[in-house]
Amino acid sequence: MTRYGYPGAPARRDEGRGAGVLALVRAWAAGVVVLVFTEYVQATVVYEHVATASRMETFGGRLLLIHLPNAVCIALAAWAAARIHGDPYRYSTPRHLTAALTVPVAAQLLNMAVQWEQLAFEGLLMSNAVLVVGCVVGCAADRLQEDG
Repeated sequence: MTRYGYPGAPARRDEGRGAGVLALVRAWAAGVVVLVFTEYVQATVVYEHVATASRMETFGGRLLLIHLPNAVCIALAAWAAARIHGDPYRYSTPRHLTAALTVPVAAQLLNMAVQWEQLAFEGLLMSNAVLVVGCVVGCAADRLQEDG
């Protein structure tokens, strides 16, 4: 029997058949909350106060003001979902990756579906690169905390 995760915690009983799904749903909920909050902060702070038309004309400006903040948002969402995904399910790599990466990937698919007609090649390429980088950084941060 495993323990709840802190010293002196009671031992777990059989959690039932739905416990794995509940662990995924909790992880996804944490990922959604973090992604919505960080994207809101990005939209209100960066887009309204820092991003000007002249700064957005260059690739470097778009990279600094759109893509890097998006990578941070995705990384934080993947990290939060991975951290909430509990024992013993986090030790199954497919389950843990599903818990950590579903929210960022679903958000990317939704974003692409909504903006499909307005997407340029650069935007499509960079948003998918940002997704990969953010997911890798979020999962790596979770692994570093797990090992530490």
